[in-house]
Amino acid sequence: MVKQELTFSSPVLSLAAKANYNLSASELVEIAVAQGEGILTDSGALLVTTGKYTGRSPNDKFVVDAASVHDQIAWSSNKAFDEGKFERLYQRMMGYIQNKEVFVFDGFAGADENNRLAVRFINEFAWQNLFVHQLFVRPDNPAHVGQPDFQVVCLPGFKADPEVDGTNSEVFIVLNFEKRLVLIGGTHYAGEMKKSIFSVMNYILPQRGILSMHCSANVGKQGDAALFFGLSGTGKTTLSADPDRRLIGDDEHGWSDKGIFNIEGGCYAKCIKLSHETEPQIWEAIRFGAVLENVVLKPGTRTPDYDSEAITENTRAAYPVDYIPNALIPGVSGHPKTVVFLTADAFGVLPPVAKLSKEQAMFHFLSGYTSKLAGTERGVTEPEATFSACFGAPFLPLSPLVYAKLLGEKLEQHNTNVFLINTGWSGGPYGIGKRMSLPYTRAIVSAAIEGKLDNVPFELDPIFNVYVPTECPGVPAEVLKPRNTWADKEAYDRKAHELAALFIKNFNKFGENMPDEVVAAGPKA
Repeated sequence: MVKQELTFSSPVLSLAAKANYNLSASELVEIAVAQGEGILTDSGALLVTTGKYTGRSPNDKFVVDAASVHDQIAWSSNKAFDEGKFERLYQRMMGYIQNKEVFVFDGFAGADENNRLAVRFINEFAWQNLFVHQLFVRPDNPAHVGQPDFQVVCLPGFKADPEVDGTNSEVFIVLNFEKRLVLIGGTHYAGEMKKSIFSVMNYILPQRGILSMHCSANVGKQGDAALFFGLSGTGKTTLSADPDRRLIGDDEHGWSDKGIFNIEGGCYAKCIKLSHETEPQIWEAIRFGAVLENVVLKPGTRTPDYDSEAITENTRAAYPVDYIPNALIPGVSGHPKTVVFLTADAFGVLPPVAKLSKEQAMFHFLSGYTSKLAGTERGVTEPEATFSACFGAPFLPLSPLVYAKLLGEKLEQHNTNVFLINTGWSGGPYGIGKRMSLPYTRAIVSAAIEGKLDNVPFELDPIFNVYVPTECPGVPAEVLKPRNTWADKEAYDRKAHELAALFIKNFNKFGENMPDEVVAAGPKA
């Protein structure tokens, strides 16, 4: 990406009454508490609330339609924003910032020094500056960051006027790749900053031949790295947290010619139902310097009630990756030996584990399947198939096929094994069958990563067109074939064909540009 002269940095900071540059975590916590932005919990974490927006606002995210990027952006899945509207919105934000105090963080996106992005965040609130300080790669000396490659101006107190600004609501997240600038306003949810830079990296890295990925990653003692893809509820965080393996990162990574690297310098973990027993590493990472979003305190105490959904189910904890004892610092490793696609199939028909060819891996990567459960949303009475291209559709500026082709090339080049692992239901659909045993799933993940499935016999599933092992250490053989776990075999067949048809219907949206061999690698109607 050609580096252009920054035209927006000086006006923002020159108009502010005071600009606080690269304060320490302690200083930012002190200011946030003094200004009433948050309070300290009994573990020392800073607890904040984000108001009515407790999650991302995908309908309020835009990409500026500039001539230099128009032919690259996948406009079918990205909302266009006019250049003139962007300029007017920016000027209105500059009017808002006058005489206000702001906080500046200079750091990096990317642990790989050869493929990192220098990023500058300009924040209205100290707690949000602490958030990005902990979530991105912190330099030893901020002065060494140099000229930023990209800037994010985040002013939650500034609300857009849809009639004036051309937005959908008071909230806006506008990415301008030509100006190398992101504008965020109207929402206090800090995750918008994290995901806006991920979207930027999803634009820049593939143009360098680097696959950007929405996944967690860890590495074993022999340097055997593994990637874990999966949508919410599939077990990505739980299964990638392994005391015998070092954590590279929990959410965003790049895969270059040298290997994989963490895009971030921190973790942003969901903490609903969090307990020390089930996730001790995350529990112990929530200490001084960490930011808790929308967690309720137990009455009369400063103790978090992680079981409460009183504000939102999407409660979050943000902390530096080095708060995890076995984290790999810097988050750089060799090429992955194993890739795991996690899905929670509530139809109860996908096998608990299947080995995928390169073409099958590309198909399931593009599909990004899991199930939305009955009862999780109003009106959902039966399990619903949910598809998110590349396991991160909201953050992909380019065509999903760009990322899938890069994945296929790297899998082939590095002889990487790919497994589809179902953490969902067995013996019947949701409401009849049971959730896959966690010990069985852990045994499957261990077997896949440790190469214990490399030499076992496999059989082709005739409906889902994937290769299923006939044996796996620690897992009963009958569990490996989901049809065997159903009392009503005909009911299984009907439900399996139903899900296969949904896969095919979803895949048809990619159009005629999809390689024939990838289309043929999917389920059979």
